[in-house]
Amino acid sequence: MISVTSNERVSDLVTELASKPVVLVVEDELLVRILQVDILREAGFRVAEAENADEAFDMLRRRSEIVAVLTDVNMPGSLNGFEFAQLVKQGWPEVGVLVVSGKTQPGPRDLPVGVEFVLKPVRPAALVERIRALVPRAQPIDQGQPTVGDEH
Repeated sequence: MISVTSNERVSDLVTELASKPVVLVVEDELLVRILQVDILREAGFRVAEAENADEAFDMLRRRSEIVAVLTDVNMPGSLNGFEFAQLVKQGWPEVGVLVVSGKTQPGPRDLPVGVEFVLKPVRPAALVERIRALVPRAQPIDQGQPTVGDEH
């Protein structure tokens, strides 16, 4: 019988967690942010959260493991989601960006090349699919489908 120590279990857990891609969710409405975070975590992502673009830039500067950003358009602070997406692609071109909105659609010059847009409401499975498409191929992702009772 092979005995696994608690240190080995912790080490395995840390390794598994570190291998999951990190998505930054930028959403000022708390309940919407909680739902998006839950959907992404259940799909196998690690998730960082920010309430506005200013907080999100701080996270991007401090956390180099962020591989994708999910951002709302209308939020408080110095930038809207379209402006934020443009600056993310300028400063972190390797980071995938998905912009979502239930009120505002992008104009012809609102989104830089490589930035995706989805109109809310978006089904959880569709959200996960769009985020997975943004994650670099080198990042392993748990392919399990999220289990979400309410598809908003």
